[in-house]
Amino acid sequence: MAGAHVHELTAAQARRIVVRAQLLAEPRPTDVLDVVRHLGFLQVDLTRVVAHHADLALWTRLGARYHPDDLEELLGDGAVVELQALLRPAEDVALFRADMDTWPGEPPLKEWQEDLADWVAANDGCRRDVLAHLRAEGPTPARDLPDTCEVPWRSSGWTNDKNVMKLLECLEARGEVAVASREGRERHWDLARRVHPGDPAVPAPEAHLELARRRLRALGLARPRALEAWHEPYDVRGVGAAARVEGVRGTWRVDPTLLDDDFEGRTAILSPLDRLVFDRKRMEELFGFDYQLEMYKPAAARRWGYWAMPVLDGDALVGKIDATADREAGVLVVDAVHEDGDWSAARRRRVHHELDALGEWLGLDVVRP
Repeated sequence: MAGAHVHELTAAQARRIVVRAQLLAEPRPTDVLDVVRHLGFLQVDLTRVVAHHADLALWTRLGARYHPDDLEELLGDGAVVELQALLRPAEDVALFRADMDTWPGEPPLKEWQEDLADWVAANDGCRRDVLAHLRAEGPTPARDLPDTCEVPWRSSGWTNDKNVMKLLECLEARGEVAVASREGRERHWDLARRVHPGDPAVPAPEAHLELARRRLRALGLARPRALEAWHEPYDVRGVGAAARVEGVRGTWRVDPTLLDDDFEGRTAILSPLDRLVFDRKRMEELFGFDYQLEMYKPAAARRWGYWAMPVLDGDALVGKIDATADREAGVLVVDAVHEDGDWSAARRRRVHHELDALGEWLGLDVVRP
């Protein structure tokens, strides 16, 4: 950990640090597994308006050399595993084993953790039935597993009464079961010991520090105490170096390996779930970019579109592209290109060139408005 020195960053330096950290500058990376390792995880999202998020995120980094079969191959041979709806390098499971062993958390537990532990304990008979079935039959979808829960799962949301699904997710967090594969939208579950590597658990303090290091490496710049989401629970206070960003209040932590000014930007069309923009507050502070994912809004309330994709040009987020892949018709329909500010003719050419590259990768003809 660095000493008391605070690095003073211009706004442009800050943006370039986070773009480079996310592998969105030149030169492009060349290896799919290396990209997954560097990013730390790819969120599983089955929305396919243009392409699945994981595939689009990898294409944005790797370009035309990436094919979705590459990721499927890594999942098939066990180099990448799904863990709590995130695709991670299999070797990283060791960093989560200590947390699995202390599920649902270290004491003192929050009320919701106690309730979850009590619910799983009350349904221990169903837990044993599920494990016995998997042990005998191997990978199985949740709908084919026995529901012998004595206490149903109660929720105000869509998981209400989905006993087996919720139990499986708890057992996954405990390291007892794992997603062996997916067929379409359906997860097939197996015993974790048959899916995950058998590497010993990294002790919790060491694992948590390493996860924080990796998070800062992937983000480049992060608020010391901020958390991205439930699946990244370890803040970066103890790693990297202190930094301030011109025009932005407060302090940050920066990955010191990215403090040089080496930067060659490029143009990229991002998934709405891309990690560069996933933390909307950080996105607004560093890029001044106005953006929301609008798929859950009524159509009349949308400004940019159902699955509008942010556009990166160099070190700036400059617009959104509203597009839909019509695979039956063989076309990528571009409903709108929303230009933030004044685009130069050169920027417009770069963005449209990237749109053509996206269409070519998808095997679709691009249809513009």
